[in-house]
Amino acid sequence: MARVASTLIIAIIFSGCASHPRVSSQRMAEGDVEYGYAFSVENVFPYLWYRKGISKRSDIGVRVGLPIYGSGFDYSRLLYEKENKWDMLNLAWSLNPNYNFDFTYYKFRQRQNKKTGALGGTAWTGIRFMHIPRGISGKTSTRIGILFGGKPGEKLSYEIGYYHDFSSMPISNVFSSSYVQEGRFTEYPHTTKFGIPSENSRITGFSLQVFFNLGYNRAEKKESAVIDPETEQ
Repeated sequence: MARVASTLIIAIIFSGCASHPRVSSQRMAEGDVEYGYAFSVENVFPYLWYRKGISKRSDIGVRVGLPIYGSGFDYSRLLYEKENKWDMLNLAWSLNPNYNFDFTYYKFRQRQNKKTGALGGTAWTGIRFMHIPRGISGKTSTRIGILFGGKPGEKLSYEIGYYHDFSSMPISNVFSSSYVQEGRFTEYPHTTKFGIPSENSRITGFSLQVFFNLGYNRAEKKESAVIDPETEQ
């Protein structure tokens, strides 16, 4: 068991699987800026992230990784909001050995104290469609799955998800360590000729990210011009 676990960890570290965006855990106003860094099992090194509100319903994000792992950009659009709940759509592109596109629908909820009305941490869920047009072994991978995330405090947040490639294996065998590809699934091998996970591997569909917030700068509100009333002569 220890040998399997160590092999899995090494494979994740050296594969540079796929990457996913760090979305804002709060509704950003136009001009708001948020930035920080993140660690994830998908990437070899941590990456820096930056978000900016470009309108009252939209914000954009940029990620920069070393050397390229985790780099990318994305766009978020607020679709629905009511009190401490809101829905958001995110479109993302990521640069890595298995460069990928993400299409994600998020549902956010911020905890609220029933007595005082004070707002607390935020939790979210999402449905993600993921597409790798050409992976490290030259094949295509199309995936769909779910994610869960949370921000328990001001500086720390996390997100975990799994996105399955139904062309590479039955979803019922995801947790089977003895699974062997058969039939049509053999067209999409889970490892490359170098023995690392391919774009069709179940490992490529696993995501775990931990985000650290270094700052949130709110846009300065424009003060409306005050016009002195004319005095009667």
